[in-house]
Amino acid sequence: MSANTQTSWPELPLTTWRDSYATLHLLTQIVGKIRLSCTPWLNHSWHVTLYVTARGLTTSPIPHGDKNFEIEFDFVDHALHIFTSHGVTREFTLAGHSVASFYTQILGVLANIGIHATINEVPNELPDPIRFSQDTQHASYDAEAVRRFFQILTNADRVFKEFRTGFIGKASPVHFFWGSFDLAVTRFSGRRAPRHPGGVPHLSDAVAREAYSHEVSSAGFWPGGGAIDYPAFYSYAYPEPARFRSTRVKPDAAFFSESLGEFILPYDAVRVSADPDQALLDFLQSTYEAAANAAKWDRDALECPPGKPGLVRTIQLPREMGF
Repeated sequence: MSANTQTSWPELPLTTWRDSYATLHLLTQIVGKIRLSCTPWLNHSWHVTLYVTARGLTTSPIPHGDKNFEIEFDFVDHALHIFTSHGVTREFTLAGHSVASFYTQILGVLANIGIHATINEVPNELPDPIRFSQDTQHASYDAEAVRRFFQILTNADRVFKEFRTGFIGKASPVHFFWGSFDLAVTRFSGRRAPRHPGGVPHLSDAVAREAYSHEVSSAGFWPGGGAIDYPAFYSYAYPEPARFRSTRVKPDAAFFSESLGEFILPYDAVRVSADPDQALLDFLQSTYEAAANAAKWDRDALECPPGKPGLVRTIQLPREMGF
């Protein structure tokens, strides 16, 4: 492995930034909930997510009356930026804040520029939540660890987007979900799924059922926690088809986690491989094929060759049309 690969795929053991991770998770929830409070509901909760940018994570433009506004986490200069389509710009540093002080400051800054947002103060998808306005416990910000996390997101976002080009069925953008704090991309078979049973810890059953209304193969990156106490890539299918979990997938370091119900590829296995991008693509493709084959997706109708920069995808017309 080259020194350049080591730099571009940095180490980030969970133990080295657990406190900063917990704080940043809650800060993204506050910003994500602001987007949620102002945006009409979109299928599969796609209206609440954040997106990787060249500097961090953004809400993308949020509608508010006759203008849009956007909130961006800048993990290069470690600041929060707020922009409006009327030309207003505000910013403040990320370091030095507790969750409570960040909550007060961002809502105050927004109010000062005429944007009055009201959000549910209780964090989602976390055990023992503390209301944002009362949380002075979480106040860590390790700038170097956050920079490394951002570099991993940049890499994963690039590879996930490349993987997405090989599918012409319904597929999600590459989203950052602040509830679970993971970056994900999802493919759909086009078929309805059975009613989700709900029961996802600290998540509304109605939200889970709407999110999983259709059959999916989903993959993503997560910094770790709980049963997987290290950063990892994951892949799962809903509903899980028979023989899915017993399928052999690539690369060799990947395995099926019985406790999580999904395939796991430790981030470090990708980081130290000779070709990290290819190792991750192999995982994404092989786990998707495991789901699609086991569930008998119409792969001929849903797939296409991977996209190439500047080249229009060739359309093959059906033989029965006489072409």
